[in-house]
Amino acid sequence: MKRIPIYLLAALIIISINSGCNKKLEETPISNLTPGFFSTQQGFQAGLDAAYAGFRTIYGPDSYFELSVGGTDEFQAGVDGTAALVRYNSGYTTSDGTVSGIWKNCYTYINTCNGLVDNAPALSGIDATTKNEMVAEAKFLRANYYFILVQNWGDVTLNLHFQSSPTLSATRDKAADVYNFIIQDLTDAIAALPATPQTTGILPGKATKIAAMHVLAKVYLTRGYSASKKSDDFKNAATTATSIINTVAPAGGAKLLQDFGKVCAQGNETNTEVLWAVEHTSSLAYNGSSAQNNSGPDNLYVHLFVPRYELQPGMQRDVVDGRPYARVMPTRWLTDTAFKDKTNDTRYFKSFQSAWIANNAATIPKDASNKPKYTVGDTAIWMPAVELTATQIAKYRYQVLVPSKYVNTLYPTMIKYYDDKRTDQNAPSIRPIIIYRLAETYLIAAEALFMDNRAGEALPYINAIRERAAYPNSNTAIMDITTADITLDFILDERSRELCGELSRWQDLVRTGTLLNRVKLHNADARANIKPFHVLRPIPQSQIDGTITGPAYDNSRFFAGWN
Repeated sequence: MKRIPIYLLAALIIISINSGCNKKLEETPISNLTPGFFSTQQGFQAGLDAAYAGFRTIYGPDSYFELSVGGTDEFQAGVDGTAALVRYNSGYTTSDGTVSGIWKNCYTYINTCNGLVDNAPALSGIDATTKNEMVAEAKFLRANYYFILVQNWGDVTLNLHFQSSPTLSATRDKAADVYNFIIQDLTDAIAALPATPQTTGILPGKATKIAAMHVLAKVYLTRGYSASKKSDDFKNAATTATSIINTVAPAGGAKLLQDFGKVCAQGNETNTEVLWAVEHTSSLAYNGSSAQNNSGPDNLYVHLFVPRYELQPGMQRDVVDGRPYARVMPTRWLTDTAFKDKTNDTRYFKSFQSAWIANNAATIPKDASNKPKYTVGDTAIWMPAVELTATQIAKYRYQVLVPSKYVNTLYPTMIKYYDDKRTDQNAPSIRPIIIYRLAETYLIAAEALFMDNRAGEALPYINAIRERAAYPNSNTAIMDITTADITLDFILDERSRELCGELSRWQDLVRTGTLLNRVKLHNADARANIKPFHVLRPIPQSQIDGTITGPAYDNSRFFAGWN
């Protein structure tokens, strides 16, 4: 049995869901995991809840955000962006703490999932159907952790079973074996999970058949481009995705929303388009990191897209506009080319903040007669998203910032993670984070069909997404394209328009073999630094140093590239 270093035997977080109308999460840390821990129904449930909670260490802090959003054709570094990850500079090494944190957290909770799967047969006092469903949930979660690992590192250690004692040896398994394991886990999960999030009694954030099918389609699609590919991967991806759209979703109550702007709207995270989301909690016992320390599993996405608006005339920090972490800014390609059509396609203005309202009377500029040009409550900054002439700009009393004037301290803010319900401007969000949604299933279906040489069959899935983007314009056909328009680049562009900022872009570009070209073309901040080996993340130095018995842990493939 292949094992991993001692640090992966980390504390398990137990989450119990209180009964009653107002459900909330409570956590108690347990320092040691043993097979006996999973032998009772209470312990087994606690372990499963902990495996879910592990995703709060992935989705919410800024680590995986920087591994998926920054350094792409969509987003380059803001003024406070981490240089090593979003600029691909010399700091991008095996010692990078961001990559090591994701690696460690994935393996920590994979081990918890392994404990659940391995010890389920001996669990008594629970009916078979319930136990099978819980094991299916564990397999769904384990597959997701491994999918994160294989997309970012390629060949990784494949731990098949629970380890209750530390080991100092490990080897690196082929990505092909990891993919096979993921596919088997998801296949098993699909057979036992409830149909959709709309199924009666399913709590938000729980695994379902439709979510597992979505991941399975994406896994087939991803493997289809890789050195581990099988001849029917694209076909299987297409079959799985179209089955979701045409059969599972309609039967289970999942469907696209009419208005794109409501999909990621605050308070609407359980809408019919959401297939799986990671829940967050206000509990300091779990989040623990405080508003000033971004090392914990808080949901920080509300801050990470925010520029330094508070330095502008008429502005100061507030809860509505957020704390300016300024990690990433949109590239000009994203704002000007991907979202070129801002008339028929409503998604740009439903994805980005374009106006800031004055909230600081002390810094409002004066006119020639020494009177304030505007007052608190009026517009202070407007970003029209198109170029205007100097004469046009001069007509406005407030600051008008056109795309050619965007800088790394001031630019449009992504609003998909907007949260004005926080206690103060520095507080993290406790909004759920949407990981998979049905619109992406349509785009997976389209991409898989296109790659399977069936572009004509891909067309209706692309047009369905584009027609929805026209709302509230009733003339949805104005957004339709033809089969001749479909290319891989077009599909990637459409993914940007629909999914920008939704934690998958770097992986999308690596999957399709387009990362280097698109970064060089569209990311002015990173184009000079990116190299072929950047299509893999470096194996963390902590893993290399921790493997002290047996063969050294292999990191050579980081420099050799994906294949």
